[in-house]
Amino acid sequence: MQVEKLEKRKFKKIILVMGDQLSENISSLKHYDEDSLILMCEVINECTTPKHHKKKLVFILAAMRNFANLLNEKKYNILYVKLDDKQNTGNFTSEINRISKNYNCNVLYLTEPSEYRVLADIQNLNGLNVNIIEDDRFFCSTKEFKEFHQDKKTIIMENFYRFMRKKHNILMSGNKPLGGKWNFDQENRESIKTKINIPERDFINNDKITVEVKALVEQKFNHHFGNIEPFYLATTRVGALEIFNNFLKNRFSSFGKFQDAMLEGEDFMFHAHISFYLNNGLLEPKEVVTRAEKFALDNNIGLNSVEGFIRQILGWREYVRGIYWLKMPDYKTQNFLNAKNNLPDFYWDGKTELNCLKESLRNTIENSYAHHIQRLMILGNFALISEINPLELSEWYLIVYADAFEWVELPNVLGMVLFADEGFLATKPYASSGAYINKMSNYCKNCKYDVKLKNGPNACPFNYLYWNFLIKNKDKLINNQRMRMIYAVLNKFSTEKLEEIQSDSKKFLKNI
Repeated sequence: MQVEKLEKRKFKKIILVMGDQLSENISSLKHYDEDSLILMCEVINECTTPKHHKKKLVFILAAMRNFANLLNEKKYNILYVKLDDKQNTGNFTSEINRISKNYNCNVLYLTEPSEYRVLADIQNLNGLNVNIIEDDRFFCSTKEFKEFHQDKKTIIMENFYRFMRKKHNILMSGNKPLGGKWNFDQENRESIKTKINIPERDFINNDKITVEVKALVEQKFNHHFGNIEPFYLATTRVGALEIFNNFLKNRFSSFGKFQDAMLEGEDFMFHAHISFYLNNGLLEPKEVVTRAEKFALDNNIGLNSVEGFIRQILGWREYVRGIYWLKMPDYKTQNFLNAKNNLPDFYWDGKTELNCLKESLRNTIENSYAHHIQRLMILGNFALISEINPLELSEWYLIVYADAFEWVELPNVLGMVLFADEGFLATKPYASSGAYINKMSNYCKNCKYDVKLKNGPNACPFNYLYWNFLIKNKDKLINNQRMRMIYAVLNKFSTEKLEEIQSDSKKFLKNI
């Protein structure tokens, strides 16, 4: 509805819809009536703190504008504040205050924000009766997650995942898991050694709104990280559904066995690349899991594919969210391994002679995307064994990926990538030498460094940095049950070999 028409009306309440709540089923909209004003606002503060990838900004802003148009077409009373509106105060809390005063509203409804900082700001609003409603798009509420773990000594994702499977009757045969196993992770780790047909990535034609937003972002945020073009992301629910349907038809059957595989020049492989839409609301996890399960059963898709896909959403995604809300705000400052090194410049410009890093960073710069093994076992692994400061790395991940919101990014980086939470999320550090990268990719073939060499100027830096990491953190890691075998190997190294590892690591880290 046009602002001029809205100003002639009075409203009893404001319903705030955030940029990651772009669903008509969002719980706040269930409180809508004719006396409600839906408020959506673009604010400079959220675009620049931190300075997000340009493609991420286009995606978020264009999706917001398209969703607002959808609500407007359906005759909702909606006020949309654009970034360049003259009265825009640049901060969402001040915008709430401004709009509530303009329309004489003292009641605010919103679905619970996904980020701790945002929730705290909303709760500190003065002069408004604030009603925060549970986000029922998730399978597990934050309250249920806390109750499930309150009597348990440790929090283990697999236990939580099985609980979710049983509760929601997903991939179950009575009380037992379909196929006789809960987890087919061992069948998700095949590498690609021969020529294979990988479907072209999906491109959604840019609509008028997306074209306008691309120009806006190029004008206002041209100093930000990354490329806008090629812009391939969907910014409407229709487009997001098209991408998901294409995955089911063209990639799903091969996703399971090749989900950890990497190939030079193949940025999307067999992945669904729908995390963008799950995290901003254009797709909902319950519908995605239900449709994936039905499609797999109807089309004889292997259990390793459907279970591996569903585990990422029903298991890992819900688990990470639960830990975020369980542990914040102190979680953000965790640094168990006392890592202090600065993030290397090549994380920003992609200029490195390590081919695996160069490929993963190229993908990140161009697409605002990298699949989970690139993020964990290449970019994350390197940061872990190079002792990068958790705060710097967490901010980098939040900036560069279009699907990164703090609730999902922070536990993945602090807990899974850096083991900074002392093993609260992950049972061991995900550190590895170059051998793993060589096994799961063809990156090493075109690299300056030799993955088979353990030391020296031509050796793969992952090799000596890995052992150097174990040496430096021995006191903190040796009693970890999953690390004892590797420390038994390390204990057999000669003094000369240990010194060589430490010397090579010191030289390399000094140069970056």
